[in-house]
Amino acid sequence: MIAETAPAPSRAAVVLPWERPERAEAARAGEARLAEAVGLAASIGLVVVTQEIVPLRARRPSTLMGEGQVARLKEAIAEEGVSVAVVDSALSPVQQRNLERAWSCKVIDRTGLILEIFGERARTSEGTLQVELAHLEYQRSRLVRSWTHLERQRGGFGFLGGPGETQIEADRRLIGTRIARLKRELEQVRRTRGLHREARRRVPFPIVALVGYTNAGKSTLFNAMTGASVVAEDQLFATLDPTMRGFALPSGRHAILSDTVGFISELPTALVAAFRATLEEIAEAAVILHVRDIAHPDTAAQRADVTAVLEGMAAEAMLEEGWEDRVIEVLNKSDLLGGVAGVSAQANQAIAVSALTGEGLDALAAAIEARIATGMEVTEYALAAADGARLAWLYRHGEVLARHDGEAGVRVKVRLLPADRARFERLA
Repeated sequence: MIAETAPAPSRAAVVLPWERPERAEAARAGEARLAEAVGLAASIGLVVVTQEIVPLRARRPSTLMGEGQVARLKEAIAEEGVSVAVVDSALSPVQQRNLERAWSCKVIDRTGLILEIFGERARTSEGTLQVELAHLEYQRSRLVRSWTHLERQRGGFGFLGGPGETQIEADRRLIGTRIARLKRELEQVRRTRGLHREARRRVPFPIVALVGYTNAGKSTLFNAMTGASVVAEDQLFATLDPTMRGFALPSGRHAILSDTVGFISELPTALVAAFRATLEEIAEAAVILHVRDIAHPDTAAQRADVTAVLEGMAAEAMLEEGWEDRVIEVLNKSDLLGGVAGVSAQANQAIAVSALTGEGLDALAAAIEARIATGMEVTEYALAAADGARLAWLYRHGEVLARHDGEAGVRVKVRLLPADRARFERLA
């Protein structure tokens, strides 16, 4: 029996049409964006054999780039034996088809590439359903009548009043039916997740949400803080589905840490809804940790992209007023810049850490506790000496500041979240 050999990985070209001015900082930004696109392509197993930034002076409706640029890229693609060309921009269906004809290879744009990654990485039922929905909506936009392979006739024999529906019409109808079904299933999943959030509010431990640009090291930080083993790889979008674990604060109180999908610049519109679960977890959080890769050459632009997402949530009333007060900026990967001490000197209010080495995590935990404490209330309770269960509850859910044991019972001064205070008083 002859053993089957795995197919060779596809050879790919990555092309970045770049409209930015020809300044030094714009050139650096273009190089960082190209490196990101190469990383996206590599994360789904493509072997990038050629990459290039193409200056874009005007967007051509037919091919996006100029004729000379398309012709020159055709030569490079043929010479390198490329089977997939990734154009890191949004392509119209016509532009995609024309480039495929010109280059004699498959062409995918930024949206298609990120959809492929999401399709491979989604694990939860909602993530899988949402990615399929985004993929079908994107695919439906690609159904154009000039695609000759979709012009075959199907249905009818030609002598019963007409030729029947075309293949493209059938495809569009089937996609529409599937989209409607997926939306119904997603609504049910979201209702279930809403019930889970209600249950957490009744627990309730404060939620700390990790947000940040993709590959900023959120999952590594999550593992370091909780002792979990969430997949943490040096690749873009290693985490797609929100993951939650409990962790202890310095005072002994517990909180819930939520690891979320990384953000990215120019997130395709078709995929915004795929972030819904992540955005809802952020909206519920008592503290938002904005994790930055401080060693990345484009860290300032990445920070702006994440802030824009949060501001967009606030504009849509998904984040309450004053959400900025809940944010702690975490400068991760400080070990790549000589250690936490050197980065901290320039950090202002931010906390420098290395999730890989653990340096700075104690300071981060203290900062989280301090931020949670700003929303807590101090109150006093008199408990019967035999009421050990309620006293233990206060130690688990609050911060006991003072305690006096007397013959009549125990008097405690405790700091509690408003929801915990209301819950404790209902236990009376």
